[in-house]
Amino acid sequence: MNQQTIAVFGESLVDDFITEQVVGGAPFNVARNLAAFGVATLMVTRIGEDKNGALVRREFARFGMSEAGLQIDALDATGRVVVERNDAGHRGVEHRFVILPDQAYDYVQAAPALAALAAATPSVLYFGTMAQRHECSRATVRAMLEASPARRYLDLNVRDGQVTERCAFESLHLADIVKVNEDELKDLFKWYTHTQPGTRSVESRAMADACQALMRTFTLQTLIVTLGERGAMVFGADGSVTINQECHAPAHIVDTVGAGDAFSAVFLYGQAQGWPLPLTLARANAFAGAICGVAGAVPADIGFYAPWLAAWHAGAVLPNIELAQVPGVAA
Repeated sequence: MNQQTIAVFGESLVDDFITEQVVGGAPFNVARNLAAFGVATLMVTRIGEDKNGALVRREFARFGMSEAGLQIDALDATGRVVVERNDAGHRGVEHRFVILPDQAYDYVQAAPALAALAAATPSVLYFGTMAQRHECSRATVRAMLEASPARRYLDLNVRDGQVTERCAFESLHLADIVKVNEDELKDLFKWYTHTQPGTRSVESRAMADACQALMRTFTLQTLIVTLGERGAMVFGADGSVTINQECHAPAHIVDTVGAGDAFSAVFLYGQAQGWPLPLTLARANAFAGAICGVAGAVPADIGFYAPWLAAWHAGAVLPNIELAQVPGVAA
């Protein structure tokens, strides 16, 4: 692995729909997308010696990813989230997610993780908060952050009963770049600025001031706020604000699972390629929208990525074809 390696720390797990099992976990979604873009990706995670672990390893192979950071746990099971379908009447079918405790990703060991990190010498280290719910993995990611000069990209994921405010606070202090969605930003405003400027007025002075206050509090270089179909915005430590609100959602949205992870992957890829920030933001928004047209967080067809890479190589934001023609996208 070379200096352009991106290291990703966190959970790889299986979303269990009872009738089918789908490999996921936000960090693993980011890692698989990066690998599909041709980035040398070090995924540091832990799985069990079980059927779900075999599904995760199959994804490592499918995306051509190194297993240098993959740990195998002989005792604890591969991470699993039970997805229950609830009849919601006129609202259709909704899902309830039961995140199980004491999974293999809670026990990522520091020594092998640090050895893999030293061999990879990554330029960026991505981490989240979900895998920090247990003190073992929390200590490991902090040891990795301390040992590496890589830029630190935090994808904050605030989940009730899983991620505490204290974990968020400590993680923010460890990060250089932070990505949040609107709900998470509102949590940060409530906890640390005692203001609620409202993210719907993205260009408001109050919004910019509150975000700059957050950045000063945690000495951040960059704060990324994703706004769903309304795009995204990036705040810089120099006071700059970059906004892209172009909507590239497919005509038929299958689900929004993994859209934020797709955004992170393209943002990191663009940074590694030296793209200008406005172009990076536009491409990340477009790709995240396209992911909403496929079932699940990453495409089942690796061919999905080729038109995007070709378009980017040619200087475009998205492929010069209808999204419905891209492999794996719903018409």
